[in-house]
Amino acid sequence: MKRKLETTELIFKIISYLFLTMFSIMCLYPLVFAVSASISGRQAVEYSQVVLLPKQIQFDAFKRMFSDNMFWNSYSNTLFITLYGTLWAMLTSILGAYALSKKRLLFRKFFNFFLVFTMWFSAGIVPQYLNYLNTKAVFNGVGIMDDKWLVVIAMGMAAMNVILLRNAFENVPSEIEEAAIVDGATEFQVLSKVYIPMSKSTIATVALFFAISRWNGYFWARQMITNQNEHPLMVFIRLKLEEFTDAEAMAGWNEVYASDSVIYALIVCSIVPILIIYPFIQKYFAKGVNVGGVKE
Repeated sequence: MKRKLETTELIFKIISYLFLTMFSIMCLYPLVFAVSASISGRQAVEYSQVVLLPKQIQFDAFKRMFSDNMFWNSYSNTLFITLYGTLWAMLTSILGAYALSKKRLLFRKFFNFFLVFTMWFSAGIVPQYLNYLNTKAVFNGVGIMDDKWLVVIAMGMAAMNVILLRNAFENVPSEIEEAAIVDGATEFQVLSKVYIPMSKSTIATVALFFAISRWNGYFWARQMITNQNEHPLMVFIRLKLEEFTDAEAMAGWNEVYASDSVIYALIVCSIVPILIIYPFIQKYFAKGVNVGGVKE
């Protein structure tokens, strides 16, 4: 019986590893292809000769991209929106989740239901767009003409992320909070010294969700940011794609590299920061919601 279980477990592990290996290859292939296409020659790209490894290697597509001032401008705009957007979203989400996790909060059940209700029934794109237009008008009325701040502030809340943080805060043992209050800790100190340190894994995960959302944000940035100098990287990539697909813009195109190589080069550069940050955040995914606990 024991030998039969060991054989079954071995077969299960082999199948699991094969499945995970195939899934990893499927996830990795688009990135490898983008890198190969970005440094391959024009003929190899246009005639679909690039399958995995690059052909007719050249770096002119990257040179052209790096020489474009609008590329660096859009990159800095994306960094701005991602940094301040994540900080603002985490501030509002942590404060909201902390309040909703308290049983002593007046009308707590109503607020929690109202939060979940927004996930079930959305107002729709048109009301949201009109709301953003009104917010933009208020910004312009007080002298804030930078549309990047509108994207940062308007996108500063996500119901699912607030719920994740609320659940993490609810799992913090109440005995630790009571001990901190007895020692004279204020509400802010309880949040910053007890709840946040004991929910680091969830906070890091939610912060990564917000950061990726801000980094990849396209639709509302395209709709609300009218100044081309304030466009983030994703909008810049889309505009470049539209430019390169225009027949008139393709007249007299460079013979060394294809227009698609520039797009792939932009995609590669847009992925690099996430690839750098993710390994430092990944360790928090394997941890539990609580770092510490109390035994009764």
